[in-house]
Amino acid sequence: MTQQAMADGAVTSGADARRVTVPDFAVRMAGAMLALAVATVHVADQGGVTALTSPDWIGWSYRLIEVGGVLTALILLVPRPVQLAPAWAGWAAGVFLGAGPFVAYILSRTVGVPGDPGDVGNWGYWVGTVSLFVEAALVVLSVSMLPAVPHFAARGGFRLIGRVRNPAA
Repeated sequence: MTQQAMADGAVTSGADARRVTVPDFAVRMAGAMLALAVATVHVADQGGVTALTSPDWIGWSYRLIEVGGVLTALILLVPRPVQLAPAWAGWAAGVFLGAGPFVAYILSRTVGVPGDPGDVGNWGYWVGTVSLFVEAALVVLSVSMLPAVPHFAARGGFRLIGRVRNPAA
């Protein structure tokens, strides 16, 4: 039942809102895919899994982002009965995983970061642009899911509520 999206009501004349149940797993899967995409972009930017970006502190920061992306995806995908962390932990990790690299990229292109002055003004790097979009999407999804977790996670789905005006009811 949680794997199926369903409309709770039909839109009638004069009504523009719908009540829809979004499956919990589908939302968590989207978050997990975005978290893995953040990790993948940083692996690609470093030149592979065995490469380490210079200076070393940036390379190790990339490693932290890559591991964090995989762990965030796992937290989001582990089924609720066996989950070791609270339901909100995966979404909170998603906020930090997306916001941290996003802010760091902006800083590296505007004022620069220690040991990497060459990237100031380098806005045309396509991997960085992809990274910004993926990280922003992860932050938006994660921030939007945090308030919904306590109320709807126990029901097996996240409910997007809008009033349906149905004169027949």
